[in-house]
Amino acid sequence: MILVVGTVRIRADGLQAALPAMAAMVAASRAEDGCIRYSYAQDVLDPTVIHVSEAWRDRAVLAAHFATPHLASWRAQFAQLRITDRDLKLYETDEGEPV
Repeated sequence: MILVVGTVRIRADGLQAALPAMAAMVAASRAEDGCIRYSYAQDVLDPTVIHVSEAWRDRAVLAAHFATPHLASWRAQFAQLRITDRDLKLYETDEGEPV
């Protein structure tokens, strides 16, 4: 399983426009074959920080995700939506276990 975990920052003046664009990106990504989990969550102490959590079946489906039109469209909107700092990391792991 491949995890993509991290944060993005959205300037306060872009937040209202970014939220519906983020919802569209999440919905399209969740519909992809091999997507186990895809979510964005606003930080409770700093609403300009968005926590990203993705889980993919393998690297091949993640590579396919990177080639989708909805991801290209999402990335093309970064400047307009005031998305600034992106700090995302890829991890390869097993299915994990309950804690």
